[in-house]
Amino acid sequence: MKITRIKWVAIVVFLYLSSYIAFRATHIELWHQDGKQYLIFPKDQLWIYYFYRPITYVDSKLTMLQFHIGPHQP
Repeated sequence: MKITRIKWVAIVVFLYLSSYIAFRATHIELWHQDGKQYLIFPKDQLWIYYFYRPITYVDSKLTMLQFHIGPHQP
């Protein structure tokens, strides 16, 4: 069976979105100083931030979630 380009693109988009949702679900932090939730990207693995950067813009507009590289400083 031959998979068309549209199916390949759909598969890649699905994998990208599902991996982002899984990452987002496990890296949310509530910062008590301002009472807002942040998606925390690991400071030592910046490639994750750059990989998900395009979707974070959309996520921010839809959910008002904010983003931070590394943990907040007390």
